[in-house]
Amino acid sequence: MAELISIPLKKPSEVDLVKPLRHIIQSRYSTADKPEDYSDAINELAKLRTNGIWKAFEKYESSLEVIYSYYDQLVSLEQKIPPQEVQIPFKWRDAFDKGSIFGSKSSLTIASLSYEKICVLFNIAALQSAVAASQCMENDEALKLAAKLFQQAAGIYNHLKSTVMLQIQQDPTDDLNPDTLAALSSLMLAQAQEMFVQKAIHDNMKESITAKLAQQCEELYAETLKIFQRDGLKSLWDKDWVPLIAGKQAAMRAIALYFQSVVCKNDKAVGKEIAWLEHSIELFKASHSRSGKTLYNDVYIKAQRNLAEAKKDNDFIYHERIPDFKTLDPIGKAQPAKLLPLSHPMSKNFRDLFSELVPVAVHQAMAAYDLRKTEITQAEIGRLRESTQVLNSVLASLNLPAAIEVTDGDTLPPSLMEKGEKVKELGGMDELEKLISDLPELLKRNRDILDESDRMLNEEKQADDSLRQQFKEKWTRTPSEKLTEMFRSNSTKYREIITNAEKADRIVKEKLAANREGILLLSGSNAALQGSVPSGSGSTVSNSTAVNTLRQLMSEVDTIKAERDAIEQELTSATLDMKDQFLMALGGYDQSRTRCHRARTD
Repeated sequence: MAELISIPLKKPSEVDLVKPLRHIIQSRYSTADKPEDYSDAINELAKLRTNGIWKAFEKYESSLEVIYSYYDQLVSLEQKIPPQEVQIPFKWRDAFDKGSIFGSKSSLTIASLSYEKICVLFNIAALQSAVAASQCMENDEALKLAAKLFQQAAGIYNHLKSTVMLQIQQDPTDDLNPDTLAALSSLMLAQAQEMFVQKAIHDNMKESITAKLAQQCEELYAETLKIFQRDGLKSLWDKDWVPLIAGKQAAMRAIALYFQSVVCKNDKAVGKEIAWLEHSIELFKASHSRSGKTLYNDVYIKAQRNLAEAKKDNDFIYHERIPDFKTLDPIGKAQPAKLLPLSHPMSKNFRDLFSELVPVAVHQAMAAYDLRKTEITQAEIGRLRESTQVLNSVLASLNLPAAIEVTDGDTLPPSLMEKGEKVKELGGMDELEKLISDLPELLKRNRDILDESDRMLNEEKQADDSLRQQFKEKWTRTPSEKLTEMFRSNSTKYREIITNAEKADRIVKEKLAANREGILLLSGSNAALQGSVPSGSGSTVSNSTAVNTLRQLMSEVDTIKAERDAIEQELTSATLDMKDQFLMALGGYDQSRTRCHRARTD
């Protein structure tokens, strides 16, 4: 079995998924007329998490499918529920748990699905490396599996390297630092290439091909060694890792030289064969010295035997000059090992537990639709009410309908009695005075909320500025001013609203004081109200032609008002479910984007 490095796993902590997810789904994705119950799906997700994150520590191939299933559900759920809205404190420990110049802590807790997905993805790659490293190198299928898993792990770490800072937007633990992830990706790719070298040796491929594969593997290990020896990373690794990588670099170069010597042997170029073999043996010795292990000892023994035979043949038969090693033509390169892109779903039998939840894009589109619908509805209702107010103003200027109401000297006009009943129904002067007395407390509460919001925004900006000064170009998070621009704009808008409300409050108080006596009369009994109204008789005009015409027109006015009320009610109660249309539109967009991507790829 080859000496291969597997990455340690991040250590998770138990969390309660059920209550927070149930709350957010019920509050955001359910309606009163159509409540959604995802209890079974949420409970199943909680079981998947428990099985997935702990099964990974068993480090068997079967464990991969379990953690794949949990990751697939996270990806699907993240597309439907904004990650930052899931307030579940996910806590994960550093896989290396040592510390470095970045000053990271041994664990990190973030309430976001994105962070949970990142940590699970890190463990998927770590488990893939462990399963790959445990394969039997003498078995063809095992070699293929190991190469595939190492390439997948390399792709995952490379993906995390470019996305982790954008998604968690704070100082990560050492294992999630982009430099650490770049080192792990490089190591996984080098080990994947080594699997192809192993397979070439195992399958007795052409010596020239094996030499090229090994030569490329040596370069990959050389690049890995440079990254692993950086000052900020050296303290992370197990003490055997760097010596082993250095030993692998020398061993791969030695293997490349050995198989290149076999190419020369087949071509009867004994002098070049000896030059390749002599340098190959030196590198094998350097490999053993660096790593403290006898790496690829079987190839080393063959190189020693071939060198002895070649020297013997050259001394007795060929008498060729041994060329300077530096003058030999360079060995070519071949790299079948690639960074395999991250795919979804990873599980073979993926079934979306939350298939009925609409994606975030559709949910946002529906919210935008509801907002636009409300704007249009309110504009139309506003025009209706404005027209009614104009009509009422004209009627009031003409003293209608009071001027044409039929009364005797002892009866109040019906319109006046109606207004009195409405004032009493709404609470009268007592209710108005209570509302006025509540205004200062409500004003203070609104100001306190705005002040606290501004304080939190300023505190977040100070923290962001401090981290930006500390990490400089490494701090790639979106600047605080840009992230909170909308919140600060809303804060300014609400302060203007409060200022305007204070002015409006003063006007209301002045009008209340000016009309206090009249409101008190309307709030009182009908007898008191009648006593305050001058007596008179409308009999002289009650049956005139002008009065009858006015009454007919007032009847038409009442009809117009009733029609407007009905239209307003229809506008307010109008409903239209756009979910299916938005889902169809999103499906068509995704298909179009897939076709464009395939066209670019082709």
